[in-house]
Amino acid sequence: MAENTFRIKDDSKPKGKGFFGWVSNWIKKDSTLEESFPVKYLPKVIFVVALGVIYVWNSHYAEKANRKIDKLETEVEDLRADVTTLEADYMFSSKQSEVAKKVKAIGLEESKEPPYKIAAEESEY
Repeated sequence: MAENTFRIKDDSKPKGKGFFGWVSNWIKKDSTLEESFPVKYLPKVIFVVALGVIYVWNSHYAEKANRKIDKLETEVEDLRADVTTLEADYMFSSKQSEVAKKVKAIGLEESKEPPYKIAAEESEY
């Protein structure tokens, strides 16, 4: 079995500094600050700012949804009242006395005799 050995890191190839390293170098070259800008806190600051933006967006979205729900609830209440009124009008107009009043204008009369049953034998069909 092979023996365990430690690897020696090869530092000969240059590593990229990345975005935050570039920002740090740019701020140092600008020399607007007396000392270097603490770039090590920049990712945390960006994260907190992103969370703040998401929080504000979410609150605006929730308020918009609540306004829409309230608007739809009032519309549903109005439509429910309209349906109730229409159902009441339909029930009133379908009463026998109301139908008789309406058909009297075209010359139809209500029958005074009760209906009778017509009996037919099965062989007739």
